[in-house]
Formats: sequence, structure tokens, C-alpha cells
Amino acid sequence: MLKTQGLTLHYGGSQILNGIDMIARKGEITCVMGTNGVGKTSLLKAISGTHPYSGGTVTLTGEPCNHASAHVLAQKGVGYVPQGRDIFPLLSVKENLETGFACLPRQDHVIPEKIFELFPILRDFLNRRGGDLSGGQQQQLAIARALIAQPKLLLLDEPTEGIQPNIIQQIGKVIELLREQGEMAIILVEQYFDFAYDLGDMFYVLERGSVRLSGRKGTVDRAELLRGVSV
Repeated sequence: MLKTQGLTLHYGGSQILNGIDMIARKGEITCVMGTNGVGKTSLLKAISGTHPYSGGTVTLTGEPCNHASAHVLAQKGVGYVPQGRDIFPLLSVKENLETGFACLPRQDHVIPEKIFELFPILRDFLNRRGGDLSGGQQQQLAIARALIAQPKLLLLDEPTEGIQPNIIQQIGKVIELLREQGEMAIILVEQYFDFAYDLGDMFYVLERGSVRLSGRKGTVDRAELLRGVSV
């Protein structure tokens, strides 16, 4: 579904990613793990087009992305939920959801019922401003907004950060359901190890911008993964 080969990325003169090779398959959750500052968010920015990568290739469903912009990649089916959520605080929940229409034809400019089945709280708060929601509710809104655009690839950057435990469980169940539906590939960047390990099918551990360890659940030892994200 998604494949990167030799992916590099720079911020000015600093190289952040050093030749990342990764595959994320449809119907699976691919977890990217590691300590702070190893390049996890930069990898998602490169894949989503929100920061240009320097070298290497990114292909989506077999087609090269060719350094496409974030808007073009969103039209091709890349949904990105960034760290910090980035909802519009002064817009209502309904208006925030409707921003997901930007990449859809006009006939699809309807909030599907499945959004409220996944996140029932959003129906109750449709007219509430996004900035008035709790952190967990804002995270649900951010994921729902990405799903509005009908992604083929969903990128989730630290969805549990600053979230209360009951909301973490709800978000985990939604991610599991999305995998079971088999309609998209999911890349999950996460530092909460147990959350990521329970959900993940394939794991990549980054260290200093390179893949230090990778493997599928059942072929890579849990303790080895935990050591990899703790160094």
C-alpha cells in the first residue's frame, strides 16, 4: 500500500532521516516507535507531504508520489492526524468535520453516519467550538476529520498524548475497527508502548533517523522491541 525506499529528510543543514525503508500494508497497523527526537514525526511529514523529503522514493498503491504537495497527497488518499491535533478552535465541531470535504467531490459533502458511530460524543457537540472540547474529544475530532476524506492511508501521530485513559481505550477500539474493515493502511507513531504493541501488526523502531529494528508481531520479541524504544 505504502512503500518508502532510501527516504531522507533535512531541516536546513541537519539530516533527520537517513534512508528509511518501510512498507505499510492495507488492512494492517504499522507502528513506528522510538524515543523523542529520532525522526518519527518527520517521517510522517515526509509521507504526508507537509515537509519535503530530500531523497529516496515514496510510492502509494504502486504509484510514485514524486514529492507531491500535502493537498495532492490528500486527494490521493493520505489522511494525516498530526501530533497536537491541529483542530480549528474557533470553528464548531460540525465546521471542523466539514473541512474534511476539501478533497472530495461535491456530491460527497455529507458527514457519514459512521463517523458518529465511531465517535458518538461528536454528535452531541456538533455546535460546540472545537477549542471548548477536552483534549481527548479534540483527538477524536481530529481523527474523525481525517476519516471524512475517505483515506486509503491513515497517519496517526501520538494519538494518546495527553489523553485520559478511558478515551485512549475508545481510540484504540476505533483503530482496531478500522483495521478490521480492511479499507486502509494505518501508520501509528506512538510512544505508549503497550498501546502500540497491542494494536500493531508490523513494527519499526527508529534511532537517530534510521531503522534500528523492524519485524512483524510474532517474529520480533516484545522485550527486544521494548528495549529498542527505551534506549
